[in-house]
Amino acid sequence: MARSALLNVMVAAAEKAGRSLARDFGEVENLQVSRKGPADFVSKADMRAEEIVYRELSKARPSYGFLGEEGTSEQGDGHHRWIVDPLDGTTNFLHGVPIFAVSIALERQGELVAGVVYNPVMDELYVAEKGNGAFMNDRRLRVSARSDLADCLIGTGLPFMGHGNQVRTLSELQQLFGRVAGIRRPGAAALDLAWTAAGRYDGFWEHDLKPWDMAAGIVLVREAGGFVTDASGGTKYFESASIVAGNESVHRSLLKMVADAGPAKVGPRS
Repeated sequence: MARSALLNVMVAAAEKAGRSLARDFGEVENLQVSRKGPADFVSKADMRAEEIVYRELSKARPSYGFLGEEGTSEQGDGHHRWIVDPLDGTTNFLHGVPIFAVSIALERQGELVAGVVYNPVMDELYVAEKGNGAFMNDRRLRVSARSDLADCLIGTGLPFMGHGNQVRTLSELQQLFGRVAGIRRPGAAALDLAWTAAGRYDGFWEHDLKPWDMAAGIVLVREAGGFVTDASGGTKYFESASIVAGNESVHRSLLKMVADAGPAKVGPRS
């Protein structure tokens, strides 16, 4: 596939950070780990990866803003912003589970226009740019064509210690149990969305996400022909911290499931 100069910059940054993560993953038991909060770990590998991405992107586009999970934040020119998760799936990484990724998105004038998600262990590089389609290792991606929920594999996220709304999640899961072929929770939203774009999942939904968890994945799903909204069917992903994705039929079914599950206010505070 032909890539724009900007997309090449994003790919180079993701691959360089990914090589650093892969090296650290091989020695994961030796990493010095601190806690950001209950069950929310951060490692030196995490911070090192963000430094690499920041350095590479800033060198290529010094005027662009930057929002990174590990605290790097710059306003920039006010028109362009990189949104970066240097290690999506940190808990997996620290437990030796090879499901994690570097995620980089470009926002222009408030619109997400390019995304890169890279899993260095599987060597899977997902890229998408507005109007140019979505690809995995140069293979064109399309969302699944399944429409019957009984045939569908659905991805999601689950609350963990100190985070999320357990009552809401259980209510939503009850809406799907017995209606789908399976439900998966690998623990890396950027990859969940990339897999939805690739048709591995037929749909995906999750709450309590941050912008860097979903920004690149939103571009991937859209460019793979899918539908992406927040849990209310709108486009306030970042404000609502929620996302629903899939082909037209599955997306519609998941939105109905979320609505039928009821409001979130009955659960514990996140």
